[in-house]
Amino acid sequence: QVQLVESGGGLVQAGGSLRLSCAASGRSFSTCGVGWFRQPPGKEREFVAAISWSGQSTRYANSVKGQFSISRDNAKNTVYLQMNSLKPEDTAVYYCAADYLSSAAGMVDGKATYWGQGTQVTVSS
Repeated sequence: QVQLVESGGGLVQAGGSLRLSCAASGRSFSTCGVGWFRQPPGKEREFVAAISWSGQSTRYANSVKGQFSISRDNAKNTVYLQMNSLKPEDTAVYYCAADYLSSAAGMVDGKATYWGQGTQVTVSS
């Protein structure tokens, strides 16, 4: 069993940066692939970024390539999403998700087993 808690969201002006954290409890987190997803107001949830359980592979949605960066620190049971040059269209609730032994590609479909409760990111223009 893995419990996920997101943090780091908030209100930021366009062009600013935020770093989201996904903290996990559970001994097996180091063997989990982890993904970030977001749900903008009135829209469907969408894939943002993912990292494999080993940390050796990553995947990004085209809309955030070069703007967001995902990383993990297994010693801290935490995955991060560094978000730079934020735009109003990045406004959404951001969720992290995890699945055992998943590759980064395997996280893209959003069918992960474990999900956090989400953290709100609001980018003002």
